[in-house]
Parts: sequence; structure tokens; C-alpha cells
Amino acid sequence: MKILAAIVDEYILTGEPVGSKALAQKPDINVSSATIRNTMAALEQDGYLDHPHTSAGRVPTFKGYRFYIDNLMSTEPVSKEDLADFDERIFRDAVTDEDIIKNASSALAEITKCATFSTNHVSQFSVITKVDVIPTGKRMYVLLLITSNGEVKNRVCRMEFDLSHEQMEFFTRFVNTHLQGVNPSEMTDEYMSKLVEALGSYMMTLSPLLNAVYELSGEMMRESIDVKGESNLLTCQEFPMVDVMKFLEQKNELAMILDSAFSGINIKFGAEEGTFAISNSTFVSASYYKDGKPAGTLGVIGPMRLDYRKVIPYIEYFSNKVTQMLSQDEESEQLAQIESEVEKNGDD
Repeated sequence: MKILAAIVDEYILTGEPVGSKALAQKPDINVSSATIRNTMAALEQDGYLDHPHTSAGRVPTFKGYRFYIDNLMSTEPVSKEDLADFDERIFRDAVTDEDIIKNASSALAEITKCATFSTNHVSQFSVITKVDVIPTGKRMYVLLLITSNGEVKNRVCRMEFDLSHEQMEFFTRFVNTHLQGVNPSEMTDEYMSKLVEALGSYMMTLSPLLNAVYELSGEMMRESIDVKGESNLLTCQEFPMVDVMKFLEQKNELAMILDSAFSGINIKFGAEEGTFAISNSTFVSASYYKDGKPAGTLGVIGPMRLDYRKVIPYIEYFSNKVTQMLSQDEESEQLAQIESEVEKNGDD
């Protein structure tokens, strides 16, 4: 285990295959070069190391990395200065939940020099707060849908005729009466059919706008994968350019690999998955939560030769911080309710 740990550490540091001579010079390995060579051969036979060249050097396989991460690695603590910098990056100009998640993903890309990815299920916690329709030209209207978490969706609708002021007023009043406080997941086909019928004499005129609201709510519920720091993939010498270009064209394949139904740090290897475009890659990710429920995933895509001792604590901190920030509003409301009850009891 000492020899495997030493090989992984040395390879992460240098990027060059590690030989027995280099290991024999390490102070904590007190065995002969012959013993080291025999051990390396045994580790290779068991699938923990690979022998990529005719030289005596070895490199870790994904099996070797996984054993190293699970059993041998000690993580490096993040300094207070770095934590303060991370907080500033996440909070910067953050108004909505989506801003917080995007800030965290962008900051991770800058700090780790890797590409980062985030998935977002925050919409499942929001409700529709307002729907508006704005005329923008002849028979052209912009439909706005706003949710309680600050998300704004819009859709340009081309109508067959111009709407009167009275028709637009009726539509705005109608949708806000029936949809305010409704979660987008509740916008089922059956629910929409009832709303269309409720339009009455306005059914033929306004149903296209109502269908647009339905489509926008569906977009909110679809899981999105946002990738930041893509240029870091292009500059990584360990990634074949063809693999990177294929990935950039097919980012949605990430959805087949990622799983937000886990807690703690999750690590996957491209070679291990077999179907991912970049075979010599690794994913390190963690779930973040809102009000105790899984709300998405945040992580990095980098080469297998990643400094896991640093990257893992970074991802742990960012995912925990995003969880804390997404849940602050709920905690503030609960605190305000408790304070109100205390004041009321005091008055009584």
C-alpha cells in the first residue's frame, strides 16, 4: 500500500511513469529495489498499475486511483484565506438560487483549472409567482413567467391576430388567479385541459398563450447541465483533442453518468464508465441540498492525474456552502415565525 500510494503521489506530481529507483529514494520506503520491482509487478498484475511504455515506470489505473482515494489518501485542509475568497466568489452579485450555483461552478473552474459541471433541480422547490404578457410588435407578444426563487422564463409568441387591451387584461388576470402559487410540476396535461376549458369564450383566442405557459413550466422542470471552464479541457495535454471536441458537442451524455441520489463525495472515471467521450478523465462531485432535499450536483471534470487531496476538500466546501445559501431563505422565514410567536406570547 505504501508503494501504491507513493506511485500515485509521484505520478500526480510529475505526470511521468514512476520507476523503482525513484521509489527507493523515498524515506518511508525501506526495502530494496528488487522488492519494489516485485511489488510493482504484483500491483500491475492485480490491475492497480499499468505499464504504458517499454521503460520500467508504471502509472496508476482507475482501479489504483480508486483504492488510493478510498484507503490511502489524506486530504489537505483549506486555509481560512481561501475559504474567505471562495465565499466572496459565490456571493458575488448573487440574486437568485441559479446565480449562486453558477457562481460556485465558475469559481471551481478558476480554482481547480478543470472544467466544472452543475445540475439544477431547484425549480422543484419553487412556485409560479407571476405571469405577464407584453406586446412587442404586430401579432407578436412576449410571455414572462416568474417563480418564487427568482427564475424568469420568457417565450415569444406569434399570434394569428392582434390582441385587444381587454383580452390581454383578461389573460393576465386569468393565469395569475389560476397559476399563482402552483409548482411547475403540477402543470400536467389534465390540469392544462381544465384551464383551457375555463377560458370559455376566450378559448380560441388565448389558448396559444396558455400553451406557451405550459411549455415554459416544462422547461423549468427539465434537468439542465451547465458546464463551465471548457477551455481548461482544451488546454489539458492529457486529453486527446478529438475526445474533447466530441464531449463539447454531446454534453448531455453527462446526464447518463451523473447521479444526484448520493451523499458525500462521488468519484467516477471515464475509463470506468466506458461510454464517456473522454476516457482518461475523472469526475469528482457532490450533491447540494435545499431544505434537506437533493437540489443538484456540483463537480469537476479533469484528468485522472488530478490532485484529489486538494480538489475533494474544495468540492466538499462549495457543495456545503451552496446548500447553506439555498436554505437560508427558509431558515430566515422559520426564524421570523419563531420570533413572531415569542413576541405574541410576550404580549399575552
